[in-house]
Amino acid sequence: MVSETEYLVKKAKRQDPDAFTQLMQIHMKEMYRVALSILMNDEDAADAIGDTILACWEKIGSLKETAYVRTWMIRILMNKCYDIRKKNKRYISLDECEEPSKEDSCNLELKEALAVLDEKYRVILVLFYSEGYHIDEIAKLLKIPKSTVATRLSRGRKRLKEYLSGNQEV
Repeated sequence: MVSETEYLVKKAKRQDPDAFTQLMQIHMKEMYRVALSILMNDEDAADAIGDTILACWEKIGSLKETAYVRTWMIRILMNKCYDIRKKNKRYISLDECEEPSKEDSCNLELKEALAVLDEKYRVILVLFYSEGYHIDEIAKLLKIPKSTVATRLSRGRKRLKEYLSGNQEV
């Protein structure tokens, strides 16, 4: 049985714009959360997502395994985020981050805690807890050993716990 995603990927590979649009809409929230965890800025995250969508459209024919479309797309997104960050060559303080909207269901305190974590921990925590990736998937996505992912996940949780329990140094 072919999943809906695999069906959409096959149609998108044949340059079906409607199928490609549906495919991107399925993953839009996930792309936003990953981009925001790297860039910490809505405008830059939107730029990265736009660049990613264009790159995915142009390169969809090069996707070998339809089952890995999600990982393929997130890897492209992460590369676009890093490109934007290099281009900006600036650090974003917590004060510059946009306040959440009323529809934002995430806890503001948790967002603040994530914002002060080093990116190497923040990205792994978001991929693991928000996006549901397994350690081995994160390792492939970030091109680092599984043991490094497990260590960063553990240290990230520890630092998050310390921050949230009142020890403000992360």
